[in-house]
Amino acid sequence: MRKVISTTFLSLDGVMQDPSWTMPYWNDEIAKYKGDELFESDALLLGRVTYEGFAAAWPGRTDEQGFADRMNSLPKYVVSATLETLTWNNSHLIRSNVAEEVAKLKQQDGANILIGGSATLIQTLLAHGLIDEVRLLVYPVILGSGKRLFRDGDTATLKLVVAKTFDSVVALTYQPAG
Repeated sequence: MRKVISTTFLSLDGVMQDPSWTMPYWNDEIAKYKGDELFESDALLLGRVTYEGFAAAWPGRTDEQGFADRMNSLPKYVVSATLETLTWNNSHLIRSNVAEEVAKLKQQDGANILIGGSATLIQTLLAHGLIDEVRLLVYPVILGSGKRLFRDGDTATLKLVVAKTFDSVVALTYQPAG
């Protein structure tokens, strides 16, 4: 069975929106961490907002490490009730029955399914027990406002399985407890 892994850039106050604030902290170790994460996966699972941002940014990019090629070539499963068409190659729309459709994807042969960003999707899948790992790159900034990974009232119990530091940034990997 495939694993569904969420990966998120997060400020100390839980904001994940528009992670351009992470760039001053970017370094070779974080780049390797993100590259390993991507190359250990063979599909992306994205919410509408993240998909639209990625689809606008990635198709025209290239890099020596092959990160852009990998992003562009992977199958992308996009959860949206409002999108009509998907323009980024190898993209597939999930309009309804999100938990059921993701459960089917997990049953297929293959490597990890990676969720980048997509707070609402992460919240939905956690509530249905469909996320196997929650990976947080926590940055030493307090933004004060913006979209947060978890909403008031969201609940989950997670167990820390890996903690790694990259200078001032901490990578935390959690698995559902129980």
